[in-house]
Amino acid sequence: MKACIKLANGKGFEAESRSMQLMSVPRYSKDYPFLATVLERRCLTGVGKKDIQHIVLGIKGSEFAYEAGDSVGIYPTNHIEDVELLLTALQATGEEMVPHPKTSKMMALKEALFKHFSLIHVPRGLLTLFKDHASGAERERLEAILIPEAEVAYKGYTHGRDVIDVAQDFPQTRVPLDLFVKELRRLLPRLYSIASSPKCYPEEVHLTIGVTQAHHHGRLRLGVASNYLAQRVPLGEPFVPSFLAKSHFRIPSDDEVDVIMVGPGTGIAPFRAFIQERSARKANGRNWLFFGEQHRASGFLYQAEWEAALKDGTLHRLDLAFSRDQEAKVYVQDRLLEAAEEVWAWLQGGAHFYVCGDADHMALGVDQVLHRIAQTVGGLSEMEAGVYFKELKKNKRYQRDVY
Repeated sequence: MKACIKLANGKGFEAESRSMQLMSVPRYSKDYPFLATVLERRCLTGVGKKDIQHIVLGIKGSEFAYEAGDSVGIYPTNHIEDVELLLTALQATGEEMVPHPKTSKMMALKEALFKHFSLIHVPRGLLTLFKDHASGAERERLEAILIPEAEVAYKGYTHGRDVIDVAQDFPQTRVPLDLFVKELRRLLPRLYSIASSPKCYPEEVHLTIGVTQAHHHGRLRLGVASNYLAQRVPLGEPFVPSFLAKSHFRIPSDDEVDVIMVGPGTGIAPFRAFIQERSARKANGRNWLFFGEQHRASGFLYQAEWEAALKDGTLHRLDLAFSRDQEAKVYVQDRLLEAAEEVWAWLQGGAHFYVCGDADHMALGVDQVLHRIAQTVGGLSEMEAGVYFKELKKNKRYQRDVY
């Protein structure tokens, strides 16, 4: 694995980030990231389709005063192989000069594509640019994709496709490279929930990352940031531009308070930090965790840690939902409903409730189940249940970290 990919101008991303660190700034931030070191990476999943990695970043010297519940921002780079594919499709050498996305300076196209622009998203403006410079059959196809009243055509074409596909699909169309990069989206930092407590790991942050990859239109697509951390970053070298992202996702300051945590899949990350924090503080409040994945054998993340926490009393209850291990799919919201009376008793006793993970399906389902519990067990009307949970949110007793 290369420690640093050399770009067209002979300067790598690592060198630029390192020079940034030497600048006189008050502290590291989103604009002045710290170069963290990948100290450890290990696979948490067994044989199966999913690859979920435990990543340990060394942050000694960063002055990151993180708390359980915070996130860390990572600036990834694109896969150099994807950059080369795009340059070939554009019939470009990579040495062509294009405008920097944040300044008025010019930079080499290869470097710009490697560090600054997203190759995943296909903006409508990019297809419009190709249409304006296309002719013949390629122009006709682009016009059909971009018909204003037929949004389905645009969505149908862009689904599963990226910028490389566009350049490959319209090989006869040459577009000005300076206009090409102006239509691309910026390559933004990725935020990951921290899966460790600073009381246990003051000079490290732990991450739980699902490494994404999928086949679309005859080509393997690799997740940019997840593969960057899980595969491309060399171990033991200050290489990863990082910054601390503070959060309002916090465990109670009162150690006597009970907490209920719902975190399937990689949503488990902040709750690993919560349990470590509560253990370090010798909190007397009870901890109840709901976790789910597809299969117990391959997806029981941090199994040994949870079992040890149950044994020593740090974790008071663990409810599991492995959706594909039986004919009828079972999810964390189903386990919540099964424990409806106890969940309601904990809430009535002052427990704080936390959810982390998928917003559209899991978190929505959990919220619906909570309202159902309030009505069926608590005897509240639909309107009263809505008011009840609104008050819990206002008092920070119902917190969500969803995406």
